[in-house]
Amino acid sequence: MTDEAELINAIRRDSESGFRILMKEKWETVYWHIRRLVIHHSDAQDATQETFIRIFRSINKFKGDSSLNVWIYRIATNETLNFLQRKKDMTGLDDAPTAIVNQLTADEYFDGNETELQLQKAIASLPNKQRAVFHLKYYEEMKYEEMSSILNTSVGALKASYHHAVKKICDFFKSQD
Repeated sequence: MTDEAELINAIRRDSESGFRILMKEKWETVYWHIRRLVIHHSDAQDATQETFIRIFRSINKFKGDSSLNVWIYRIATNETLNFLQRKKDMTGLDDAPTAIVNQLTADEYFDGNETELQLQKAIASLPNKQRAVFHLKYYEEMKYEEMSSILNTSVGALKASYHHAVKKICDFFKSQD
């Protein structure tokens, strides 16, 4: 893995080859972060591509106030939330858990069992921002301070949001018994 400062300098010196290195190192991580939020493979591919286009166009605006990873997660999360909102606006439907799970079971890349399917259904029932907080904390094991920088929200609000998300997920599983 390339040092962050070296990577930023490589991108600024020769944007095309430096950006290729960035994509090689970060594509999979960004894809899976987005995939957990949008569920469907093709949606994740689209949102990941949009994320990297935005990163490419704005890399010169990166000031180093946060780590490059936090900056990339911020862009990826914002792109994903915007993608979900556009999808909701286009379909006129909320992302109902049933519709998301139906997409997931139809996805050739999903290989989870029934418990994983129920967990995804529970997560899908969360509001988009709460879902993002849950994913960053649970799957990415991110610190609240980093999440605060990504989501532009206070640490206290994030802790409360995560707590509510976990409670809703637990309640979902209790209701399935």
